[in-house]
Amino acid sequence: MDYKETLLMPKTEFPMRGNLPNKEPMRQEKWDESNLYEKVQERTKGRPSFILHDGPPYANGDLHIGHALNKILKDFITRYKSMTGYHAPYIPGWDTHGLPIETALTKNKKIKRKEMSIAEFRKKCAEYAMGQVDSQRTQFKQLGVRGDWDNPYITLTKDYEAAQIRVFGEMAKKGYIYKGLKPVYWSPSSESALAEAEIEYHDKRSASIYVSFEVTDGKDLLDGGEKIIIWTTTPWTIPSNLGISLHPELVYAVIQVNGEKYMIAHALLESVSTELEWENPQVVKTFKGKEADKIVAKHPFYDRDSLVMLGDHVTIEAGTGCVHTAPGHGEDDFFVSREYGIDALSPVDNRGYFTNEAPGFEGLFYDEANKPITEKLDEVGALLKLSFIKHSYPHDWRTKKPTIFRATSQWFASIKDFRQDILNEIKRINWYPSWGETRLHNMVRDREDWCISRQRTWGVPIPVFYGEDSTPIITDETIEHVSNLFNEHGSNIWFEREAKDLLPEGFTSEHSPNGEFTKETDIMDVWFDSGSSHEAVLVNREDHRRPADIYLEGSDQYRGWFNSSLSTSVAVTGKAPYENIISHGFVLDGNGRKMSKSLGNVMVPSKVQKQLGSDILRLWVSSVDYQADVRISNEILKQTSEAYRKIRNTFRFMLANLADFDPKTDRVPEPELEEVDKYLLHRLQNLVKTVRENYDNYEFSPIFHHVHNFCAIDLSSFYLDFAKDVLYIEGKDNKRRRSIQTGYYEILTTLVKLLTPIIPHTTDEVWEYIPGVEEESVQLTDIPEPREIAGFGNSQEQWDHFMKVRDDVLKALEEARNEKIIGKSLEAKITIIPKDKQTKEVLHSMEQLHQYLIVSEAIVSESAPNAKEYSYIDVLVEKHPGDKCERCWVASPTVGENEDHPNLCTRCANVVTEHYSA
Repeated sequence: MDYKETLLMPKTEFPMRGNLPNKEPMRQEKWDESNLYEKVQERTKGRPSFILHDGPPYANGDLHIGHALNKILKDFITRYKSMTGYHAPYIPGWDTHGLPIETALTKNKKIKRKEMSIAEFRKKCAEYAMGQVDSQRTQFKQLGVRGDWDNPYITLTKDYEAAQIRVFGEMAKKGYIYKGLKPVYWSPSSESALAEAEIEYHDKRSASIYVSFEVTDGKDLLDGGEKIIIWTTTPWTIPSNLGISLHPELVYAVIQVNGEKYMIAHALLESVSTELEWENPQVVKTFKGKEADKIVAKHPFYDRDSLVMLGDHVTIEAGTGCVHTAPGHGEDDFFVSREYGIDALSPVDNRGYFTNEAPGFEGLFYDEANKPITEKLDEVGALLKLSFIKHSYPHDWRTKKPTIFRATSQWFASIKDFRQDILNEIKRINWYPSWGETRLHNMVRDREDWCISRQRTWGVPIPVFYGEDSTPIITDETIEHVSNLFNEHGSNIWFEREAKDLLPEGFTSEHSPNGEFTKETDIMDVWFDSGSSHEAVLVNREDHRRPADIYLEGSDQYRGWFNSSLSTSVAVTGKAPYENIISHGFVLDGNGRKMSKSLGNVMVPSKVQKQLGSDILRLWVSSVDYQADVRISNEILKQTSEAYRKIRNTFRFMLANLADFDPKTDRVPEPELEEVDKYLLHRLQNLVKTVRENYDNYEFSPIFHHVHNFCAIDLSSFYLDFAKDVLYIEGKDNKRRRSIQTGYYEILTTLVKLLTPIIPHTTDEVWEYIPGVEEESVQLTDIPEPREIAGFGNSQEQWDHFMKVRDDVLKALEEARNEKIIGKSLEAKITIIPKDKQTKEVLHSMEQLHQYLIVSEAIVSESAPNAKEYSYIDVLVEKHPGDKCERCWVASPTVGENEDHPNLCTRCANVVTEHYSA
């Protein structure tokens, strides 16, 4: 007889290799065809809602790895919530307005902007944006992200724009919107104003100059002829100088040196002397800044005054304590000058070129004017020192080019009017990580105004009309009418019709006695667009509500979407649009460097998906501490793939050993299960409890490690290993065999459910092979809650202790192998001497001790010569004297006792006789 034929060997068609790159697209297609997202929503309808509101990625270009990290994290959460008692719809969104799309059309698509009307160009922008949405949507779906992809929210759609207009109108109604002249961040490269959220800082090399201004009217404090010294790193702003600011309480000094008298802050005498290489400077006079109020100096090279003013913004951290004041190019400068009745002068146009208000420098680009201006200062004897420094300088986050401060007339949202309400909400929100609260609080704390107007074409127009006297007109009636027009026609109608045709029929205003109106041509900051999504999506979409439970984005969104959403929502409703904020870090390469094409270290999601599969990328996301910056590389993904293989093979082994198991008829009632099976099910409940807690706290890397360890340690190296001697060897319906299969069945179905939010392609595939499951997809099930295992009682301590003792035995066997006493562990006979009462009790209670330790014989004894000492036991390992059974490979003295099966042990002979004899 061929005894191999009598073994119940594992059988499954579940493939060992995942072949994910080929199989995942087919599975995604199947999900689409079966309307799986809709089925999930239908199944969970009526449950408490859980709303994760999607921050809209910008619709331009292919996805980068940061996009993948973000969307996969969101998918973990919504999938988990839908499997644990919640109704968790997910509506993806896109941000579709703004300069990059204009640039893509004019540069990449060669669209001749000047040869078409604004409305025509905007239509081209919309077409391009929607094409990008389609491309990105396909790529997001390839990552296995589940959502209402057929009905996303897009910031250029009519309904969205109409909702945004209502948000603007509500803020205007409350007095938060105003138009004013003040310096704002201006991007010459974009030809537009920018908000703080659109600024990023990079190092820039700048000229550092010390310049003297001669006093012409000392106001009985100074004699005249003294020279006030200023320091600046922006020589190009000298033509705009209208004053010099002093701190009222600082002490200033007149210094005699080299035959001249100079004025600086007394506290800076040493540093200025070093910079200007003064030798033996003499203090001839000191006074407080407030005593020098309204002293008059003259501009170095223009025939105009430079007035001494007092301002609390002046410090002695650097420079001279006398601050060059150009109200057209600095916020502090602007406000202090206004107090003195001095208007802003900003002789720089939209593109950054000097106008004729800066005689001698007209037509020069501001940055290129630094040199001729410095030369002019030197020529008139006002330049005391020129050097160069590298410092952090504001840049346009889109074009990556330097910005300037420029006084222009802009639309603002007055944050300061409701700033305390925002700060109160920030305190109330839950933050993951906790430092997010401090970060956003500090950003809002000092914020005065938000510049919301942009001098661009592609965006939502600011819905303001002007009367004949140039007064802005924003009323409930006009806002409602424009909102309705946009809802019907889209915002392009603003550029297709004249002002009179955009106003309500019969509209009149005291500001236009002749019925003539004009309209605003600026568009809104794109952050106002996306920041209005709480109104456009959370309020207007079915199944949604404001506030959302979660906003989850990259850490750069504290200054972006988190901020603008909070500002608009608090302005309109008094409340934040979210209850919890989760932020993630940036993705770096394996060496911790930022990814860049020049370094050749860019990792593209679509490439990973084609090479390894999306589930590998998703498993990587689950393995990293995402709230900090994370690393990815081919080597890291290789390690992730190894972990995936371990999990997949664990699933495969259990499936293969359930081939003849029908849960309806073969399941052993829980109280009747073997103790070891109860122990593993108890360990499983601990895993479920821990993993659910991790999911609930949005901690995914512990889940990855807990599940991986459970598969590798609890299962592969113990439960799945020793159980082969029962599953393969005993008869089909043997009670111990069915008991193990019952354990396998629950462990398998539970693990598959626990991992479904993370690797849904794989778990859906496994689900198709599990016997007896009724749901078409594991995604239509719930993750079980942890429970007490019936009849297990207080046995955990006993089994936990046994596992420690087992570790000692494994060490002893390994040493015996190295010493060539045994080969495989089944060749061993071991004698165990317990060192303490607990160990003794545990070992004596184990009926199948040799099986759990995978040896042929295990004896518990009081002593044994030559036994080696370990933590809990002494162990003697010997080669078993019995013959090896041909069927089970266990060495046994009973081999040969059965005449019909002389090469088998008694156990195997009985099984063969009972089940396989003719």
